[in-house]
Amino acid sequence: MPAEPAPADPVGAAMEAEFRLLDPAVRASPQRLAELLHPDFCAIGASGRTWNRDTVTAALTARAEPAQRPVTASHMKGVRLAPDVVHLTFDTESGAQRTHRSSLWRLVDGRWLLYFHQATHFGDPAADTAEPVV
Repeated sequence: MPAEPAPADPVGAAMEAEFRLLDPAVRASPQRLAELLHPDFCAIGASGRTWNRDTVTAALTARAEPAQRPVTASHMKGVRLAPDVVHLTFDTESGAQRTHRSSLWRLVDGRWLLYFHQATHFGDPAADTAEPVV
């Protein structure tokens, strides 16, 4: 079966998927997270902890949606590394926690899926590092 063609704006499509992933309603739903996380998803948190699709889904959905702190993203930019790979970098802020983020998105069967993510806290060295990274 031939691969599906990449969308005209892969960076924009990956950014749209990243913003969906930051939505508290998506973060509270295992089904909606599954639509955005690659089966081989891996992340490295600011604490150095590693996460996979199952562990990050469990951590994010364990909190009730209203209890999740809103996440604000800024300075997002991206580059297409290959027809089916986009690298995004951006900053997030949630409460007093500020984080630099780097995400690799892969196009699979016409959908952009988060394949790899890394987070690094900045600003406040006492920031809580136990939060899930996605």
